[in-house]
Amino acid sequence: MDEVLTRESFEPHVGKTFRIGNSHHTLTLVRIETRPIEPWEQAIGLRTPFNLIFRGTGGDVIAEGMHRLALEDGTSFDLYVNPVHTPMRGQQNYQSSFN
Repeated sequence: MDEVLTRESFEPHVGKTFRIGNSHHTLTLVRIETRPIEPWEQAIGLRTPFNLIFRGTGGDVIAEGMHRLALEDGTSFDLYVNPVHTPMRGQQNYQSSFN
C-alpha cells in the first residue's frame, strides 16, 4: 500500500478482527486515539498523529515488530505493532503509532 495512512484509513475497520500474517493470532481494532495537531505541525503539512489500539488474547503475546494484519475481505496493512501494558486478565492490548 503506497498511500499515506491516516486515521480515516482505519475508521471503517474499528471493531473488526485482523489475522496476523500466517499465524493463529488475531487482533481486534478497538479504538483510534488522536491528539490535537499543533498549529506549527499543521503549518508544515504534518498529518494528525494517531494510535491504533488493538486487543488480543492474553498469554500468547505477539512479538513487537512489523506484521501484516489482514481482514477477511483481503484488505491488509503492514504495521509496526507492539504490546502495551494491559491490566485486564485474559487479554493483551497492542498499539501501532503514526506520527
